[in-house]
Amino acid sequence: MAEQRKGNLSTLERNKVAQFLLQKSCNGKLNHGAQKEASTSFGITRKSVYKIWKVAEQQLVSGNPVILLPRKQGNQHKDRMKLDVEKVRNLSVLQRSTIRKMAVHLSVSKSQVGNWIKDRQIRAHTSAIKPTLTEVNKLARLRWSLSHLSPDISNGKLDFTGMHNTIHIDEKWFYITKCSDRYYLLPDEEDPYRSCKSKRFITKVMFMCAVTRPLYSSDGELIFDGKIGIFPFTTKEPAKRNSKNRLKGTLETKPIQAITKSVIKDCIINQIIPAIKAKWPPCASKHIIIQQDNAKPHIDPNDEDFKAAANEDGFSMKLVCQPPNSPDSNVNDLGFFRAIQSLQDDKHANGVDDLLRNVSSSFEELSAEKLNNVFLTLQCCYKEIMMVRGGNNYRIPHMNKGGLIMRGTLPQNISVEERLVRDCLEYLMQPENNDGTLYNINHLVSSFGY
Repeated sequence: MAEQRKGNLSTLERNKVAQFLLQKSCNGKLNHGAQKEASTSFGITRKSVYKIWKVAEQQLVSGNPVILLPRKQGNQHKDRMKLDVEKVRNLSVLQRSTIRKMAVHLSVSKSQVGNWIKDRQIRAHTSAIKPTLTEVNKLARLRWSLSHLSPDISNGKLDFTGMHNTIHIDEKWFYITKCSDRYYLLPDEEDPYRSCKSKRFITKVMFMCAVTRPLYSSDGELIFDGKIGIFPFTTKEPAKRNSKNRLKGTLETKPIQAITKSVIKDCIINQIIPAIKAKWPPCASKHIIIQQDNAKPHIDPNDEDFKAAANEDGFSMKLVCQPPNSPDSNVNDLGFFRAIQSLQDDKHANGVDDLLRNVSSSFEELSAEKLNNVFLTLQCCYKEIMMVRGGNNYRIPHMNKGGLIMRGTLPQNISVEERLVRDCLEYLMQPENNDGTLYNINHLVSSFGY
């Protein structure tokens, strides 16, 4: 006697049992002992044999061929609670900030809200505060985005310029550690202990980063990685007294806390401009645009000392300010600073010197490919700015650059439809939007015949 099976039979096995029973039947009636014989032959219970026969008998009565179809697997959850979409729409965003709050306002359990999230009936979203824009800001952003387009129309589209002669500079505070961090530990490991004298005064250093778009040859070989440098605002001061760490008079690295216009000017003239001249590839144009934001400590584009330093050795550098309240128009704020910080957070630091080394090494570790990807994202953002008429109420686009690189189909520049450009120009030409400032879009205006 075969050992009785445990678990469900496959569709093939159920059909074999059904055919066996049909051979042991006459005029739709099973012969005496057929169920017991099938149970013994196939090693299943008589109850399973009976269920299979009832299905086969129904098909015989209806005149259909006896074929047992696959059974539906798992619980179909027909009684699962349905999401009241209108009730969710009527909740304010503050009432949806946590699963607990949603559960209370929808009068359901937290696990039920979790099931809706798992079924993708509700999606999670992290909301970030964006700068408030005036109408003047929006028009400036729209003109700025259009100014980076090439006037050449091909197949009904316009491409963004290569941006190889534009250097983006910006500042950021880098902290020696974070107030709160997350780690994944084994059950028997102790919680890491972290301490400092004050969470309000964690050691920090401001850096100024200068990058441009990487330059590749026609065969894809990297000519210039685009990384001009990252420069800390620090000073060397002698120690005022002895300690267990150093003797009195030892030079210590101290961060400059008050970043004034003179500090910024000294960094640009004495560090950034010499670095540009030292690293700039000979095959690239020496007519360079240095783009900065509108922070008060930044120097005036017409500063005489800057002009004198920037127009030597055959170089012609021009300082421009990006539109106000527009961090999304600078590659540093858009994503490059975040990439540096993600690497810097993995490095341990005990003091200012360690922090400087960690930030500098993280800057050098980032590949030219990453930097080029951020410039493509910047062009995508310019396209989105055109679509929302200068606003910032858009999502940063994603185009799966990693997959495109693997397939060798990553575009060199992002294209914009001619119809969109024409609509933006018509919008700017309206009397209420035309203040006489064209922001270097004359090439587009004449190209489109306005």
